Amino acid sequence: MIPPQMIVFLVIFLQSYLVLAYDPDPVHDYCIPRAEFSSIFLSCKNSSLVTVEDFIYSGIKDPGNFKHTGFSSIPVSSTVFPGLNTLGMSFVRADFDVDGVNVPHFHPRATETAFVLEGKIYSGFVDSGNRVFAKVIEKGEVMVFPKGLVHFQMNVGDTPAAILGSFNSQNPGLVKIPTAIFGTGIKEELLIKAFGLNDKEIAKLRKKFVPQ
Repeated sequence: MIPPQMIVFLVIFLQSYLVLAYDPDPVHDYCIPRAEFSSIFLSCKNSSLVTVEDFIYSGIKDPGNFKHTGFSSIPVSSTVFPGLNTLGMSFVRADFDVDGVNVPHFHPRATETAFVLEGKIYSGFVDSGNRVFAKVIEKGEVMVFPKGLVHFQMNVGDTPAAILGSFNSQNPGLVKIPTAIFGTGIKEELLIKAFGLNDKEIAKLRKKFVPQ
């Protein structure tokens, strides 16, 4: 028989795990972090000190610098936009030069919706059955990427393009597939066998994707 104390401990543990696994429901109208804090679960500014400026963000009015790599992204979380804190959401502006690519990636903690601001974007995701759902979407159209699934985007138009992505998490996370595979410390022998490449090809890919 399980002791009563152990049962109580297990219940508390499971409740704590569920709270940490998902963005919590807010218990206040808003929680603007105090200046010395920048993340969730920490102290809120006194409501008398909160102003309308805490709920306005202008950092994505202009495109990011995508000329060097063909792609740029400007993430917007509570770290730069305090009004988002505890609300369980965040977003990103992504800009593409002609032929620019947002490499295959996924967000482990959030579903994403991508709204095309300008241009034509080949956009899609791959489900757990390795089925690809992809299509060219244009200005004014929206595509959704289910939580945790690999997705990608490429500008297929003849002018720069832009997307506004929104997430149902304050901290969606981002795992870029090329960097995760070739830019980390995975054993070379495994990569050679997994991808059918030789050591020189692996070395070239590693050099390209190791974070600078």
